[in-house]
Amino acid sequence: MDREEPGTTVAADGLSAQWRETLLRVRGGEPEPDPAPYAENLLARWAEPQRAYHTTAHLRAVLCHVDALAGHARDADAVRLAAWFHDAVYRPDRSENEERSAALAVRALTEARVDEAYVAEVARLVRLTVSHDPENGDTNGEVLCDADLAVLAGTPEEYGRYAAAVREEYGFVPDESFRTGRADVLRQLLGLPRLFRTPLGRREWEARARQNLATELELLTVRGA
Repeated sequence: MDREEPGTTVAADGLSAQWRETLLRVRGGEPEPDPAPYAENLLARWAEPQRAYHTTAHLRAVLCHVDALAGHARDADAVRLAAWFHDAVYRPDRSENEERSAALAVRALTEARVDEAYVAEVARLVRLTVSHDPENGDTNGEVLCDADLAVLAGTPEEYGRYAAAVREEYGFVPDESFRTGRADVLRQLLGLPRLFRTPLGRREWEARARQNLATELELLTVRGA
């Protein structure tokens, strides 16, 4: 079963419709090629069995957060398309997922007759999720990264479910190695001057996310959980 994230409001049966609406807008209303097969392919990818956190629930949550932050973006539809592709290729044991997801975006959107400059922007945004560190003034990047990281600002219970799902995806990694690697990720995030770049993200999510990250780091390192 998919694990719901805080703020998820996009109905499961509405994802394909949302994809269609977004793709038609960026193509100026051009109906062909049919958007449906692209949505089906992407949703099948997001439902692959190796996923516990990076599921359609995560996709729905990111799209919802993009909608909440859309007024900050230079082009919210470019961000929405990037959200669809940002974890479309996902293997927990590989490090090139974002690059392969960006390449998939280029292939699919080019075939779907999206403008070349638009395709390039979507691919750039997907690659940005490697670091979650957009340049100042990159409002599209700020929205996508904030939407992707918003899960960090859940309630303690929601954050606990998120952390457990991440551990499940890395079930092939021994406990000690996972604790070490996960702690490094948490320290990297806590070391950022700001986790969130949009005004809403800084106001609503920053403090709560830092508390959640610090708590998990303590559990991993001090208590050895």
